[in-house]
Amino acid sequence: MRLTKFGHACVRVEHADATVVIDPGVFTSADALDGADAVLITHEHFDHFVEDRLRAAAEADPGLRIWANRSVAGQLDGLGARVTVVGEGDAFDINGLEVSVHGEWHAVIHPEIPRVGNIGFLLGGKLFHPGDALTLPPHPVETLLLPIAAPWAKVSELIDYVREVRPRRAVAVHEAVLSEAGQLVHGRLLGEGGPGTGAEFSQPAAGEQLDLGR
Repeated sequence: MRLTKFGHACVRVEHADATVVIDPGVFTSADALDGADAVLITHEHFDHFVEDRLRAAAEADPGLRIWANRSVAGQLDGLGARVTVVGEGDAFDINGLEVSVHGEWHAVIHPEIPRVGNIGFLLGGKLFHPGDALTLPPHPVETLLLPIAAPWAKVSELIDYVREVRPRRAVAVHEAVLSEAGQLVHGRLLGEGGPGTGAEFSQPAAGEQLDLGR
């Protein structure tokens, strides 16, 4: 399994015959979708989902499939069976890569700001993308994609979240709201300069690839 980091919350996962892109939002270059078999969307916020860009990708590639929650799928009317609505407890297969769905709601930004639906995706039982929530996968995972900064995120909670998930590695995503200095500070606290999470921590740059093993 190979991971390519794109802007912000977006990654591309390649495993055997499957190429899957997760959360190609406004901070992600459009070429993140090139050659993808499938797109997974955790929720409707613009930094994770851009309707026009996804429609253009679908028009360019009739084989592209999309899995998302009901709110996102509702904005993609006209694509028919190519869009599948999924939620907590669902599972499906992308060219031999097993995917399961976990979680229901976006993390609370403020009590007066309405919450939107949010789902996390577990790929191959090994890699978990929680979207914008601290959802627990059903078991410890090899790789956790960790949203390191957001209006709802607090570093102490992220540390405890990693400890609870117990991944072998945590890979930083959702960093676009931080300055370069802020990314260094957060990386230090979540890595060797912090109290410790029990996981190897990395902050790949956009375009960087990680080999996650078989």
